[in-house]
Amino acid sequence: MRKDNDQRIYLTDDNTSVVYLKNVIDDPDIQVGEHTYYHDERNDPRDFVKNNILYHYPQFHRDTIIIGKYCSLAMGTTFLCPIANHNFASMANYPFPIANDHWDLPESFGGKVSTLKGPTIVGNDVWFGYESVIMPGVHIGDGAIIGTRSVVTKDVPPYTVVGGDPARFIRKRFDDDTIAKLMALKWWDLPDAEIRDFLPELINGHIDAALEAKWLGDTARKVIERLGK
Repeated sequence: MRKDNDQRIYLTDDNTSVVYLKNVIDDPDIQVGEHTYYHDERNDPRDFVKNNILYHYPQFHRDTIIIGKYCSLAMGTTFLCPIANHNFASMANYPFPIANDHWDLPESFGGKVSTLKGPTIVGNDVWFGYESVIMPGVHIGDGAIIGTRSVVTKDVPPYTVVGGDPARFIRKRFDDDTIAKLMALKWWDLPDAEIRDFLPELINGHIDAALEAKWLGDTARKVIERLGK
């Protein structure tokens, strides 16, 4: 078993279309967790920030995008930054301060370019379908699934499937009790070696067996017992 992916660029040695995002992003505003990958057969996936983080202009606004561990991003998954939202309070849609070489506005107008929103936060083990679009300030919970070509305009709860334009609730992946146990377990925070011990249960969806496995730490075990396991 490969020991880690601290420096590894490509998911596999024979395929340069899938990269570990953590190891190709050099931008303090974009944070990505371990094992999260991006696939792109049209463009060089190493150019994810340039091609898939749109309207990212730190000189106007310091964006924050946080993507958790073990996320799967299909080709064309795109994040819009807050500067994409023009100022709704303005009489004109046109963002005059951006074209300030022509208009010579005071610097104080720079903050009136857009309707700014908070950070975009993605949990762990989230699957993004082909060409999905994530709007600024959205929070996506652990274990969620974003359907192909969805436009996510509002928060997505953990372990929820959404799809469409705008993205709407489709279904929960598991019942509420199981979701609570998985959220308490937080398997994505375990060391690789411990995850390896229960991969058969994880891959095959044997949730009860996974929750009863010997690797389960004392803290998570107590939480699960309190939830009624």
